[in-house]
Amino acid sequence: MGSIAIDAAVVERAGSPFRFETLAMDAPGPDQIRVRLHACGICHTDMVMRDGALPIPFPVILGHEGAGVVDAVGSGVTRVAPGDHVLLSFHSCGACGACHDHQPGYCVEFVPRNFLGVTQAGQGGIWRGDQRIGGNIFGQSAFATHAFAHSDNVVRIDQDLPLDILAPLGCGVQTGAGTVLETLKVAPGQSIAILGAGAVGLSALMAAVIAGAGRIIVIDRHASRLALARELGATETGDDLVTLDGLFDHIVDTTGVAALLGMAVERLAQRGTLALVGAYPPGGFSIDPSSIMSMGRRIVGVVEGGIDPQTFIPRLITYYREGRLPLEKLIQRYDFADLEAAFAASESGAVVKPVVVMPQS
Repeated sequence: MGSIAIDAAVVERAGSPFRFETLAMDAPGPDQIRVRLHACGICHTDMVMRDGALPIPFPVILGHEGAGVVDAVGSGVTRVAPGDHVLLSFHSCGACGACHDHQPGYCVEFVPRNFLGVTQAGQGGIWRGDQRIGGNIFGQSAFATHAFAHSDNVVRIDQDLPLDILAPLGCGVQTGAGTVLETLKVAPGQSIAILGAGAVGLSALMAAVIAGAGRIIVIDRHASRLALARELGATETGDDLVTLDGLFDHIVDTTGVAALLGMAVERLAQRGTLALVGAYPPGGFSIDPSSIMSMGRRIVGVVEGGIDPQTFIPRLITYYREGRLPLEKLIQRYDFADLEAAFAASESGAVVKPVVVMPQS
């Protein structure tokens, strides 16, 4: 089992466009899984990494919502075998307290394993001549025809399931849905406000409907996304947090706009919880501590929904099969060669969740 040639979209340096190249990929090391990718969702975090706002190793292959078929496995891999269909998620150590508590999004090695793309001794790499390319972002680097993954971040799925539709389960969808169903544990009849109607926000909305929430309001500046939110089950929509009436048991912020958070706290009911899910810039926001203490309010940070992909992704697939998670309403497919156009559509807000589809010939 030797090296193979792969096609990948490489970002040479922060802010550079994607450049398609043919690269060499080693055989998998003992704990690696080589996946032939069929599709990969585009996430806002990919844009943040491309622009250099996170510490990733340039030149680099991005992409962290991969889906495909196992091509080869290392000698120590037992979870999957060649031919298995898999979804890829984030990478974790499997040994720390958070991982043992089935909360791998809070793994003590989350940053080095996901953003830094750190590789271990004996692991195969991806090469341009004798230059190693960053190819382990989120334990996958899935903007390519093939990716290395690991036992902890592959989830085997049934072969009749559509890989292109389910690819976003590995990050954006599980983040929104997990926040509602696992971190907040929204109960039937409770009220929830969701700030932002992107893929994470709309996934939170679908999860709120699954949970049986009562009042479900979605706030966004894009009329088309608000229309989709109503189609997906929002009881109310609006374009400004200021216009909200009443208080909420839960508020989920997916916008990353820190200026909204002080106002969001004031919209929490007694014992209400504000979940911070967005990508926030450095700095703080102004709050009145007494308004939190006296009302029993809580603010909680959430990474990847606070879930374990090995158990939560299968749960989401059950909802999808039941028609309760209509992911196809969020997705627009693009050929892999049109990756730049897919990014532009996501950045403009024209498309909720672009998914690039890799050639299979």
